[in-house]
Amino acid sequence: MSVSQFNLPDVGEGLTEAEIVSWKVKPGDSVKVNDIIVEIETAKSLVELPCPYAGVVEGLLVEEGQTVPVGTPIISVRTGEGKPVEDVGAPGEGAERTAEQREGMAEQPAKPTSAETTEPAEPAEPERQPVLVGYGPRTASAKRRPRKPGTEPSQGRSDTNGTPQRPSTGNGEPAGAGDAAGEGAATGARPRVLAKPPVRKLAKDLGVDISTVTPTGPNGTVTRDDVHTAAAAVSTPTPTEAETATASAQPARERVPSGLGWHGEDREERLPIRSVRRKTAEAMVQSAFTAPHVTEFVTVDVTRTMKLAERLRESREFRDVKLTPLALVARALCIAIPRTPEVNTRWDDDAGEIVVQRYVNLGIAAATPRGLVVPNIKDAHELSLRELATGINQLAATAREGKTPPGDMMGGTISITNVGVFGVDTGTPIINPGEAAILAFGAVRQQPWVHKGKIKPRWVTTLGLSFDHRLVDGEQGSRFLSDVASLLEDPGNALAWS
Repeated sequence: MSVSQFNLPDVGEGLTEAEIVSWKVKPGDSVKVNDIIVEIETAKSLVELPCPYAGVVEGLLVEEGQTVPVGTPIISVRTGEGKPVEDVGAPGEGAERTAEQREGMAEQPAKPTSAETTEPAEPAEPERQPVLVGYGPRTASAKRRPRKPGTEPSQGRSDTNGTPQRPSTGNGEPAGAGDAAGEGAATGARPRVLAKPPVRKLAKDLGVDISTVTPTGPNGTVTRDDVHTAAAAVSTPTPTEAETATASAQPARERVPSGLGWHGEDREERLPIRSVRRKTAEAMVQSAFTAPHVTEFVTVDVTRTMKLAERLRESREFRDVKLTPLALVARALCIAIPRTPEVNTRWDDDAGEIVVQRYVNLGIAAATPRGLVVPNIKDAHELSLRELATGINQLAATAREGKTPPGDMMGGTISITNVGVFGVDTGTPIINPGEAAILAFGAVRQQPWVHKGKIKPRWVTTLGLSFDHRLVDGEQGSRFLSDVASLLEDPGNALAWS
């Protein structure tokens, strides 16, 4: 028998870390090769990882909700190959574990090898930036939060000299130091408590001593529900007659919920900053303060485009395709780009060059529960209207499920953000790092409009174009925006330009 470790792999290009979202297996489960064992969240998307071994799960080495660097052992599997412990997913060879180590592996994470404690090499500069709005990878190595003085390193990590450290319980005491409550009481130390940092913070905010909470989570872990239950038991003692009389004498307005839906809830809630949010925030600042943004607007009568969409939906070619105005805007943008190629360029600071891209990888912003992501449709300039509509529908459905492949989020050249679906007229979108422009498509509304000398109700929308003034000057940006508007006002122009 042998125990093999599976290390967190780089599932994208240049990823440095990922968060363990949910385990699909537990210790003692039998697994086969390519069985899905865990779902992780990277800076780009949710990814399901398959198991490279067949055997029995020996231990889960990283808790759900924990973010770890690429190369960290995350699971151990007992196989029947009779080989020593193996590490898969990162450089470095593992050493064979003793029977005592294997017995405790379900509770104690594996110690990293010397190769894993070495600082990772500086990643190479990618040719293009990813395409999330305000998002891009950092070229620096992964950073960790500064450790509070006097506390032990976190689970499975090493000190600065590469010496493996015992995992911390979060109260300044290594895990395993006094595994029983009686042992902790005998030495005067607090009993060992298994709980995630957000749960400990919640207990502190509610005034609950977490060492007194009865755990109900996996492997004796204290959960948020456990803390709330303990807090309710402390805060709701049996009232005395005097307390009951005092409560009855209080004005009714003090005992009536506010009507905002917050009655009985905490005044504040702290949410962990996930990978997508953190990377989005970092690169939004990078984009805003690196590329000089200019935004221009145009309001256009799109009545003819809306009528065209109605006719196409009834045609044989589009009966099984959801054709939206966004697809028509995307097609118009692709037709207009060759007339102003500057909007489809990128700034190569290292080479001191402006790169003119004679292809369009069109990013489409998609709102998901994890945040805003902008996967792109490769070579959109070569696609027909039907193919564009199909691609947009598939892209949006995959993004909402959190299953967008990392490759679909990289290599974009220009983007569209459809703020109109939220009833918003227009906006000033931030340019994706590595791109020159992004188009905001506002809500399409019926408005009074002067048409052929008379005021009539017409379908009207507003387009907003943000562009990098290093790459696109005012004349070029204005011409491109005017071309897109002309194509939407009169779709017949596409026959003359394409």
